[in-house]
Amino acid sequence: MVQRYFRLAVIAALPFVLGAADPVYEAKSSEGLPVWLAGSWQMEDGANWAEELWTDPRDGMMLGIGRDGFGPKVQGWEVTRIVRKVDGSVVILAQVKGGQVVEFARSVSSDDAIEFTNPLHDYPQRIRYSRQGQLLVAETSLIDGSRPHRWLYRPVAGPALETPPAEISPQSP
Repeated sequence: MVQRYFRLAVIAALPFVLGAADPVYEAKSSEGLPVWLAGSWQMEDGANWAEELWTDPRDGMMLGIGRDGFGPKVQGWEVTRIVRKVDGSVVILAQVKGGQVVEFARSVSSDDAIEFTNPLHDYPQRIRYSRQGQLLVAETSLIDGSRPHRWLYRPVAGPALETPPAEISPQSP
């Protein structure tokens, strides 16, 4: 129950955390946004864990939140937007731990993958999401693919994923 309230509180705060509306990002079409990314995702590897939550595309925007940690401790968190800009380009705007918002431009996309790049950023310079069956793969790296960090998420029931895939049973609240 606490996790659900956390998610709702973070989603409600996103417009304030990410800044005021900017006409450059006010496209009304959601064409080109990765609808397959929407849902609640979780990764566990021993005591290491990570979670991401992505909303369905609406009005040219998807909202995402993520956090990771070790055991009961949260070590990192971020809020993100994937936006279709007025000029038709698609970007991801990422803000780690309340820091500066950084824009990455879509460089590659397909029916089950999307990649964003910003060669001027220190790290990461590349953000890639892809689907492998029911799983979501997230990877950050330098522009040339070096220094990769990879997360392999499974879908979980949550506010953004109303019905989990058949092979995944719902978790108790």
